[in-house]
Amino acid sequence: MKYIDEFRTGTLAQKIATKIASEANTQRDYHFMEFCGGHTHAISRFGISDLLPDNVHLIHGPGCPVCVLPIGRVENAIRLAQTPGIILCSYGDMLRIPTATGMSLLKAKAQGADIRMVYSSADAIKIAQNNPQHQVVFFAIGFETTTPPTAVAIKQAQALGLNNFTVFCNHVLTPSAISHILQSAEVRQFGLVPLDGFIGPAHVSVVIGSQPYEYFAEEFQKPVVIAGFEPLDVMQAILMLIRQINTGRAEVENEFTRAVLPKGNLKAQRLVAEIFELRRIFEWRGLGLVPYSALKIKSCYAGFDAEQRFQIPTLSIADNKACECGAILRGVKRPQDCKIFGTACTPENPIGSCMVSSEGACAAHYSYGRFRDTNHATSKEN
Repeated sequence: MKYIDEFRTGTLAQKIATKIASEANTQRDYHFMEFCGGHTHAISRFGISDLLPDNVHLIHGPGCPVCVLPIGRVENAIRLAQTPGIILCSYGDMLRIPTATGMSLLKAKAQGADIRMVYSSADAIKIAQNNPQHQVVFFAIGFETTTPPTAVAIKQAQALGLNNFTVFCNHVLTPSAISHILQSAEVRQFGLVPLDGFIGPAHVSVVIGSQPYEYFAEEFQKPVVIAGFEPLDVMQAILMLIRQINTGRAEVENEFTRAVLPKGNLKAQRLVAEIFELRRIFEWRGLGLVPYSALKIKSCYAGFDAEQRFQIPTLSIADNKACECGAILRGVKRPQDCKIFGTACTPENPIGSCMVSSEGACAAHYSYGRFRDTNHATSKEN
């Protein structure tokens, strides 16, 4: 299959691994954060870490939109769904995110709330058309990738005159989170993690392009290589980062040239700018309050804003004390550092959001990495 099979060839992976091993300076360590959960999944699934020398370290970042949504916003959605006359529409992963008390949208649905899983914002529009007697709220989440479809839904609802459709907007922005990780004193006090460069997100960059990352390369002297999701994409990006560091460069490079342009998708950007504006501040799980890191619906489209129509309050709720999801999202800890990982917390019974989404670091590591880690530890002891 074009653009998949050819990026999973084992012989090519070995060749790139050999180049990485030969070019990585044995007198230093390299620490690269993959921001996107799709990269985390690929790294675990294809065993990329096993192909790297010991001095090249991959660090999971807050690249899973389901994972970074704070509990307060999940609690808002649960309360909204329990309101008589409301149909709440959400993507499947969101239904399983637990609050600190163990409640979730899925459990609220089991208790009688009208909560429906959708695959797109267009599905929520259809539900609103078919249920004019109900208020339909689309629980919108995601990075820049899923923001344009939400904007399209709002424009479509306006054109159709759907007065029973609103959006609970929780769209967040990738560059702001990277800046916060690099410079926020609040994040640093939770623990420092060495960062030499970033593997830039793929789908996000299709929308926003490569130019927004130039600030990090110039201001913080941290190279960024935008990479596709296939294993050879990720390995080539690692090699490109190593070469930048070895030559004293800090630039934005685009490995994912088959999909990402420097300026991105201008049509999608214009649509998003028409419907949304920046929030002054927004809470992220693991990162705290991050300035100008999220979007809200503009006042001219306030009729489609669930926060305005239903007066949704701002809630700040602490995570489950046993869960290390916040530290994992910051890159300070790994999934296996959490005491409840793989025991009390599993994909079937998630305690934290990182174990829910397939892009979550804990879910990916549980599926592809935990037994390998155990075997490695045993072999080292022997």
